[in-house]
Amino acid sequence: MTDAATTARVDAWLWAVRVYKTRSAATTACRAGHVRVNGERAKAAQPVRPGDELRVRIHGFDRILVVKKTLAKRVGAALVAEALDDRTPPPPPRESMPFVPVRDRGAGRPTKRDRREIEKLRGRDLD
Repeated sequence: MTDAATTARVDAWLWAVRVYKTRSAATTACRAGHVRVNGERAKAAQPVRPGDELRVRIHGFDRILVVKKTLAKRVGAALVAEALDDRTPPPPPRESMPFVPVRDRGAGRPTKRDRREIEKLRGRDLD
């Protein structure tokens, strides 16, 4: 078996297993740093092999995928299940999610204090 058959570009693989709708969307995500292969930031052309762990940030949450089989072309849903192992933990229940306050229309730009309080509620506090 050749090395080309056991590897695939990370952007092509993400598109083939239907993580992204288009390959260009997968490439853009790689450029933005939303894709990590084995803990390292991945460029779009980086090869992935069976056994590699991918962390993909989509809609603010990380999906953890393990490559079981390399694919270069888009395939059906049954083959996608054979090509990856999804180790993403289930999302937290809605009851445990913090309430996000809604500002009144026309209230103006939030003050620095307001922005800090909003960030704390969203769980993005830097402290």
